[in-house]
Amino acid sequence: QVHLVESGGGLVQAGGSLKLSCAASGIAGTIYAMGWFRRGPGKSHELVASLTSDGTTYYADSVTGRFTISGDFAQTTVYLQMNNLEPEDTAVYYCNELTRTNIPWYNWGQGTQVTVSS
Repeated sequence: QVHLVESGGGLVQAGGSLKLSCAASGIAGTIYAMGWFRRGPGKSHELVASLTSDGTTYYADSVTGRFTISGDFAQTTVYLQMNNLEPEDTAVYYCNELTRTNIPWYNWGQGTQVTVSS
C-alpha cells in the first residue's frame, strides 16, 4: 500500500518562502515522474510542478519563476521550494506519482496547508 506524506506547510506573509517535502512509501517499480498539486478553497486539484526521472521539469504558469521542484526518486522523496509566495498560492498541497499523461497514480495523502497572508 502506498503512503504519501506531505510536510512543510505553514502560514507566511506574502513574499515569504516555504519548502515542502513529500515522502512516498510502498511504491513498487521505477518512478517515471512525481508531481506537486494544490487544491485551493472551492477548487479542484491543480498540477503546479512535476519532475520526471530524466530531470525534466514542468511548472504551471502561475508559479513559474517562483517554485522549484526537486527530488530523489531512489529515496521516493520530492520537494517544492516556494519563493515570493502570493495570497493566491494559499491551498492544500499534495504530492503524487504521475503517469506519462500527468494523471496521479494513487489516492491523495493528507496534504500540507499553505496559507499566505497579504
